[in-house]
Amino acid sequence: MKRIKVTFLGTGTSTGIPVIGVEHPVFLSKDKRDKRLRVSIMIAWEGACYIIDCGPDFRYQMLRENVLHIDGILFTHEHADHTAGLDDIRPYAFKLGKVPFYAQERVMNELKVRFDYIFNDVNKYPGAPHIEQHIIEKKPFLLHGLKVSPIQVMHGKLPILGYKFGDSFAYLTDVKSIEKQELEKLKNLEVLVINAVRFKEHHSHLSLSESLELIAYLKPQKAYLTHISHFLGVHVDLEKMLPENVFVAYDQLEIKL
Repeated sequence: MKRIKVTFLGTGTSTGIPVIGVEHPVFLSKDKRDKRLRVSIMIAWEGACYIIDCGPDFRYQMLRENVLHIDGILFTHEHADHTAGLDDIRPYAFKLGKVPFYAQERVMNELKVRFDYIFNDVNKYPGAPHIEQHIIEKKPFLLHGLKVSPIQVMHGKLPILGYKFGDSFAYLTDVKSIEKQELEKLKNLEVLVINAVRFKEHHSHLSLSESLELIAYLKPQKAYLTHISHFLGVHVDLEKMLPENVFVAYDQLEIKL
């Protein structure tokens, strides 16, 4: 098995934490783990480096982690908190020539509408980044010798993707439900990352109790919660509520497998 390093670039919900124009006790926390950018990870192995999702905090995340090179971006779905930073791939595109994108066909088509000047090769705007499109279907594919398996999950009524890398690590965000056949692909992992947005039930995201129920069923060695809102309280209090193999992810956390 290849050695994998995962860096959490952002662990917050769509607004980030703190939230613009809102007052809440969590925002007063002095613990840096309670400041959360929009959700994303960087995953690296044997010189390869990929980003999952490219939200509005992408530029700052890349600068903060001093990411000099990426090999591509995998998208879970088309929502703005996962795609709005796309223009900031330009410096990487200048280095690579083209930045590889991996996404479902629906997601790629949505990006073409929102970022027409990037995808329009007929009247290409000078300086716009060039990309290389890879349409993801249900079957696994290889990235730099590592098998990547798409995992279909439901974000409310929207079918989106999570990703399983090799047989040890899976990243799921914005999940509300997962069909049985997809759940079977996620059993007995070394590390599972999964969302938990708040205590109360949510129409398109797992609540904390729903997320913990899934974790108990899948039995990973370790699980990390992400896509967290301020309604879950501060990091130190939340982690005390969790089973011993479940942890609260935070921005800049690194894990190695």
